[in-house]
Order: sequence, then C-alpha cells, then structure tokens
Amino acid sequence: MTRAPSATSRPRVLRLLGAGGVPPGPRVLRLLGAGGVLLGLLAAGCAAGGQTDARPPSVPADAGALRPFYEQRISWKACEDGFECGRIRVPLDYADPGGDTITVAVNRRRAADQHRRIGSLLLNPGGPGASGLAFAQESGSVLTDRLRARFDVVGFDPRGVGASAAISCPAQTAGTMATPVVRNPRVAAEPTASDYVTAFKEFAARCRAGSGRLLGHVSTVEVARDMDILRGVLGDTRLHYLGYSYGTLLGAVYADLFPARTGRLVLDSAVDPRAWPSGAPLTQAMGHELALDSFVTDCAGRADCPFGTEPKAAKRNLVALLDRLDRTPLPGAGADRLDRRTAVAIIGMALYSKKSWPAMRAAFADALGGDGTALLDLGGSREAGENNLVEASTANFCLDGPPGLATTAQVEAVLPAIRKVAPIFGEQKAWSGLQCAYWPVKAVGKPHAIAARGAAPILVVGVIKDPATPYRWARGLAGQLSSGVLLTYDGDGHGAYGKDGSACVNDAVDTYLVDGRPPADGKRCT
Repeated sequence: MTRAPSATSRPRVLRLLGAGGVPPGPRVLRLLGAGGVLLGLLAAGCAAGGQTDARPPSVPADAGALRPFYEQRISWKACEDGFECGRIRVPLDYADPGGDTITVAVNRRRAADQHRRIGSLLLNPGGPGASGLAFAQESGSVLTDRLRARFDVVGFDPRGVGASAAISCPAQTAGTMATPVVRNPRVAAEPTASDYVTAFKEFAARCRAGSGRLLGHVSTVEVARDMDILRGVLGDTRLHYLGYSYGTLLGAVYADLFPARTGRLVLDSAVDPRAWPSGAPLTQAMGHELALDSFVTDCAGRADCPFGTEPKAAKRNLVALLDRLDRTPLPGAGADRLDRRTAVAIIGMALYSKKSWPAMRAAFADALGGDGTALLDLGGSREAGENNLVEASTANFCLDGPPGLATTAQVEAVLPAIRKVAPIFGEQKAWSGLQCAYWPVKAVGKPHAIAARGAAPILVVGVIKDPATPYRWARGLAGQLSSGVLLTYDGDGHGAYGKDGSACVNDAVDTYLVDGRPPADGKRCT
C-alpha cells in the first residue's frame, strides 16, 4: 500500500512485469508485477503555463478529494491475445481518500469497429473472488461478435482478488479445492462441530495475519466505488456492464450508489440482495439439488449413463456411490484421494454448466470402477499460490453481512430440516455458512433491498433451473429495482447469456447493450 496521489505529485510510471497462472476452469491472467499507472493531476493550477483545465466529462462534479483518482491515466502495455494491461490506484479506505492506496489490475481489448464504438463494457464473472482479468481474456468464447465489435471489453480483478491487492492467508494447503467458499476439515472420519470450529478459527487467523488492513476493505460497496473510478479513468460518462452471479449484486450496488452514471447493465443469474449473504449457502444447496436431479434425469436417457436408465434408480445409485466414498475414498493422481465431501463439492461446481454433463458421466463411470482421478480432475487442481478464490470469496462474503447461523448449536438444530430438502448438498453448505461467525473483521453490510432509483433500465436475467442462484432471486431483484426488466430463460445452468447459449437470450441482451432497447419485461426464452 502507498499513500494517495496528491494534487502536486509528479506522475509515476510503474512497469508491467508479466503474466501467467492457470486455475480450475478458464485461464487466469496473472499480473506478476505492478502495472503502469500515470497518476492524474488536479486541474486547478496544475496545467502547463498555469492554465486551468476543464473537468473531463467522465469525472464527477462532486469528486472532491477523489478527483486525482478519477483523473489518473493508465499506462497500457500489450499482453496476451490482443489485450492491453495496466493498473489503477484507488483508496484503501474511501473514508480516508488521502491515506493508503491499493492497486486494481485491469485489462482491455479494444472494439473491433472503432468507428462505431459505443464505449467500454466492464465484465465480472461472479464469485465473489473470481478473476475478471481471466474472464475478459476468455470472453471471446462468451460474448457475441456483435458486442465485441461495438465495445471495448474490459476486465478487472476486484480488490482482494488475484492480480490486484489480494487477500492472502499463508499456509493454505495445496491440493484439490474442496469447497467453493471455505476449506472444510479433511479428516478420515466425518468432522465434528469442534473440527469445523477449529478449522474456521485457524483459517480466519491466517487471513488476518496475511492480509492486514485490506481484510476490512474488500466489501462489495468498495468494489463498486472502484468500478466508478475505473469508469472515469476509461473516459466513459456512464458504466456499461455485464455481470454474472455475484457480479449481479455488484452491478446492482453500483446502480444504487451511482444511478445517474448507470448505463446499460445486464445482470445474469441474479442474486437477491435481500437474501445475501446470510441466505446464500442453504438456498444454493437447494439449487444444487434441483440441478443434480436435472442431470440425473438427462443421464438416465442416454446410453452412456453409468447409473442406469430409470431416473429414480439412477439417483439411488449415485447416492450409494457417495456413501461408499464416505467409508472408503478412491485413489486419484499421486496422493490425491476422492472422499464424499470432495466429490460433493466438485459435483456442485460442475453443475454450473450443462457443458460439463458429458464429462461428469464419464467421471462417474470411472468412479464406479474404482478410480477417482477423472472426478478430481473435473474439480481442477489448486496449487499453492495459483489463485486466491477461497480467501477472497470468504473475506468479501463475511464483510457483506452477518452470518445466518452464528453458533454450532444453530447449525445442528437446522440440519434435520436441511437434510430433507437438500440431502446431498445441505450439510456442507450449512457448516460453510458458520465461517463468518469466527471472522476477525465485523460485517459492514446486511441484507437489504436495492431500488437504484433514477437508473436507466437494468436487464435482469434468470434461469429456471439455476444450480447456484435460484430463479426466484432474479424475480426478486428485478421486482425491487425501480427500472428492473426481467428476462427468463427456461433451462438449466448458471448463466444464460453466451455464444453457445440461447439465441433468444443472446438477441435480447445484444439488442439492449448495443441499441439501448431492453426486451419487454417478463419476456421468456426456452
């Protein structure tokens, strides 16, 4: 961290050192060095010859002490696949803009048709904790050519994540990432309440030691304020944005903070801020169960289904496999072992995309034959230092709201009911929600409705059989936004918009982003 830029500070150019690194799923661009930043000067009295510069249109009139941040310039450097990379500097604490600062890593691919360029389109893949740099880098397989022609595609790692000022929890064990939110105890027997508490306290202590003051400044509100500085630095008067999953909450928070600067926002697979974060673990467990039932039904209708051709029998056979893993983990590559808890976490992640279903069928067939390697590979490996998804996700999650379940007694009291509605995923999700009860930094947010009054139309997309963000969340967010427009995709998966997705959804989203015309509220695509 460094001190904030002052009105009289000399511009400094920082060198972009390099890139690399690969996490589970899409490639992640790792910015190893500090990207170039040319700090902006205050207009008054700082222009050549003592003249006063006019305030750029993208800089808010009420920027005040934040004006130097809005007026900084990014020193772009060429990086992979036609992208250019750099950094911006933002306050660590927005209540003290003259204090310490941190950097946020940014990448950009310019619009293919510069003569008809609309502006920048900021992307966020969700998480929280997922790399926006990696998502932008891979966006050629997601965004249609129509969008890439008209917008500069811009990604960024939010504060706390990856190549930006990152949450660090030293001594994190390398190996398979067992859960998407917290690392549950990996012990031979089923963990007890005491095992969970010990692991959560240990994890929290490591994060506090490794992250310092940053641990208290990675909330969604702060990320949204960073996005507005990035908007200004890019020269856009309004923010155009495509966010998935948690990224929908980020977009909604931005619109609520800056309705007059909100441009065309698409919020795909939406989060309802009235249920976030305390209601997320258990709601997602039920979503995973629904998605797993869809997978099993689809599997039973295919010749290569390893569980049989009758859906109810196939589900019983899958459960029987998980029960065997609880007693006897399967070998994987090297020292890796596939136990029930790891398998459940990997299945939950794989259900996010229907594209994973063929690989899941093959991996289950191998597991039934005694080999857990393919299922472990489906979850991806997590080498030490490769990414900080778990750490960043937990830090943001725990800052955004108090825990829904604050004691082991509360968890144990609800487990019987949870097992009935989410017999496979419920127990792990219930325990994972307890992590925030032992977090060293108090929550600064709480579940609340977001209206974003005065914002332009905001397109909210919901998927009927979404495994992570239930469809009712999309309905809820669209209903509470004063300018919300709901687009429904009657299908499976997490995220509806994308090149290989529904043509109906893609056309509606593209028409809104490019032409500014949202679909009719309530439009339904199959």
